[in-house]
Amino acid sequence: MEKRHQFNVIFRPEREGGFTVVVPALPGCVTYGRDLKEAKKMATDAIRGYICSLEKHKETIPSDEETFISLIRLPENKLACA
Repeated sequence: MEKRHQFNVIFRPEREGGFTVVVPALPGCVTYGRDLKEAKKMATDAIRGYICSLEKHKETIPSDEETFISLIRLPENKLACA
């Protein structure tokens, strides 16, 4: 059975349009797509390239199999520093 890797990705809409994509488990793995479909494709390509580089340098491939992303909302008045 082939080993699979799972990665959380963050899609951040940009003011000028499109999406920046960040892969937290892979430091520096950031890409962009003009729409969500292209952003997903670019993220997949970026992850593959990153993994190929890790394998080439005989480094461990991280995975997000046991992590998850959650949203924390703070009221505006709770953001002020003392």
